[in-house]
Amino acid sequence: MSSLNDTLHKVTQRVIANSRSSRAAYLDLIAREGDNMGDRSAVSCSNLAHAYAGMEEDKPAMVAARGPNIGVVTAYNDMLSAHAPYYRYPERLKIFAREIGATVQVAGGTPAMCDGVTQGEVGMELSLFSRDVIALSTAVALSHAMFDGALMLGICDKIVPGLLMGSLRFGHLPTIFVPGGPMPTGIPNKEKQRVRQLYAEGKADRAELLASEMASYHSPGTCTFFGTANSNQMMMEMMGLHIPGSAFIQPGTKLRQALDREAVHRVAAIGRKGNEYRPLGHCVDEKAIVNAAVGLLATGGSTNHAIHLPAMARAAGVIFDWDDLSELSGAVPLIAQIYPNGSGDVNQFHAAGGMGYVIGELLEAGLAHRDILTVGRGDLSDYAREPGLDDDTLVWRDVGAAGDDTMLRPVSDPFRADGGMRLLTGNIGRACFKTSAVDPERWTVEAPARVFEDQPSVAAAFKAGELDRDVVVVVRFQGPRANGMPELHKLTPVLGVLQDRGHRVALVTDGRMSGASGKVPAAIHCTPEAFASAGGDGGPLARLRDGDVVKVCAVTGTLSTTADLAARDAAPNPHEQLGTGRELFGMFRQFADGAEAGATAMLATGGM
Repeated sequence: MSSLNDTLHKVTQRVIANSRSSRAAYLDLIAREGDNMGDRSAVSCSNLAHAYAGMEEDKPAMVAARGPNIGVVTAYNDMLSAHAPYYRYPERLKIFAREIGATVQVAGGTPAMCDGVTQGEVGMELSLFSRDVIALSTAVALSHAMFDGALMLGICDKIVPGLLMGSLRFGHLPTIFVPGGPMPTGIPNKEKQRVRQLYAEGKADRAELLASEMASYHSPGTCTFFGTANSNQMMMEMMGLHIPGSAFIQPGTKLRQALDREAVHRVAAIGRKGNEYRPLGHCVDEKAIVNAAVGLLATGGSTNHAIHLPAMARAAGVIFDWDDLSELSGAVPLIAQIYPNGSGDVNQFHAAGGMGYVIGELLEAGLAHRDILTVGRGDLSDYAREPGLDDDTLVWRDVGAAGDDTMLRPVSDPFRADGGMRLLTGNIGRACFKTSAVDPERWTVEAPARVFEDQPSVAAAFKAGELDRDVVVVVRFQGPRANGMPELHKLTPVLGVLQDRGHRVALVTDGRMSGASGKVPAAIHCTPEAFASAGGDGGPLARLRDGDVVKVCAVTGTLSTTADLAARDAAPNPHEQLGTGRELFGMFRQFADGAEAGATAMLATGGM
C-alpha cells in the first residue's frame, strides 16, 4: 500500500485545521438531529396516521415497524433526458425494499433544470440558484421525522450538489445517491463541434444544426460528454456515496436495475439500528471532500465544481477553497481524457476501465484517501473495481489495465503531470483556468480587451467583424449577485472561430463555464464580481475599458492589466431584468456570497 502523497497530506491537514470549529459544530448538530428525529415511534399517532394513509400495501409493515422506512427525494422530470429514466423508480424501489422487510416512501420532489435547454436563454439566470432551491426542497422532503435512511435520485448540474447540500442537514441519516446512467453514444463529438462552428460562421443553416444536435442528444439518459452532470457522478464515486461503480451504467439494463436494487438493500443495512451505521454526515468529511477534488483534477472534470465543491463542503462544516484546489492540481496528474478534453465520451471511458481504473490508480499512487467511510461495505478500495452480473447476481471484478490509452493512462505515464485547474490572481481578481482543455501554447494571452455586459453583444460584435484580431473578450456583470451567474456557452463557438483564424483569444468573465468549455483559454468565475452590492463597490472588472491590455497566463497564474484601475470609476450596475421568474430570485442574488465561497445565499446568511 503506497504512502499518502505529501501534497495531498498537506492540503488535507490544512482543510482539517481550517474546518475545526465549523466541523465540530456540524457534527454536534447532526448528533442532536439524530436524537430528535431518530425514531418515528416517538412521533404522535395522529402524525403517523397522516404519514401512513397513502401507503396501502406497505401500511401494515409500517405500523408494525418491521423494518426501516426509506425516504426518496426525486428530481424526476421528462424534459431533462438524464432524469427521464427515474419515472418508474418509485415503484421499483418499493419492490426492492419489500424483499428485505423495509418500506420506501417518496418524501418529496425537487426541480431539475436542464442547462442544455436554457443555454443562452434568460432562464439560465435561474440555473445556479436552482441548486439552493433543490437544497431547500430536499430539506422540506426530509423534515417529516419519518425516515431511517434516504435515497437521492438526481444526476445533473446543480441537482446533485443541491441534493447533497440539503441532505447534509439531515446528516444523521444514511444516504445513497442513485444515478440513472448515460444515454448511448450518438454522433462523434468532433462532428457535433464542427457543425456548431459552421453555423457560427453562417456556413450551416438551422436545420443542419438541429439535425446534428438531435443526433447527439437523442434518448433518455445523461448527455455523454464530460460536463458537470457526469463530473457529479465521478465525484459521488470518489466520495463513496454511490453503490461502487454505478456512475456510468446505462439506463434500462439488467446491471442498472441490479445496482438500484443494491442501493435499496444497502441503505437499509447501514441504518442506526444495525451494526453498520454509516450516516451521511460522517461519510462526507474533510478527506471525502479532498478525494472529490482529486477526482475532478485527475479526470479533467467540470469547472463548475470550483463553485459547487466549496458549497457542498461548507454544508458539512468543511472549509475548502481555490488555494486548496490549485495546490492539489499541482500534484494530481491528468490520467483521463474524455470529451471535450479528449475524443471519447463517458460510455467509451467506462468501457476502457472508467472510474474503477481511475480510483485504483489514484489509490496505488497515494493520491486519494483510502480510509474514508463509504456507503459500501468497506473503504474506497471497493470503488477500484467494476460491477457486473454473474448469472443475474451482482458481482464486482478487478478492472485490470486500461482498455484505451487515448482515454486512460496510469499515474506513471499521465496525459499531463498536473490536474489542469489553475488559480489566476492579479489586479483584476481571482479566477479559474481549466488548462486540461486548452493547448499549452495558448496558456498565455496578452492583448487589448473588448468589454461586454452580455453574450448577445459579443455575438453582434463578432458578426460585425469587430473581434477579428488578437483580443481578450471581457464579459462582466455575470456574477451571482448581478444575474445569478449563468453559463456562457454561446460564446464558445464564436471564440473558437476567432482562435481557428489564427488570433490570440481569451475570455475573462465573472460568469460560469462548465466542463464543456472547450479549447479557448478562459479566466472564469472571476471574483470579486463586477456588480456592486448595496453600499459597496463592484470588483475590478467593473473598471476595465475597451483597449486595456489584459494578461491571462496559466503558466504564472496571472490575471492582470497594465491599466490603473484604482483611478477609475466603476461602470454602473445594469438595470435588473424582470420576467421568466427572475424577480422571485432577488433574495438569492442579494445575499449570495462570492464564487470561491460557493455562490450560495444559504451559507452566506448562516443557514448552513
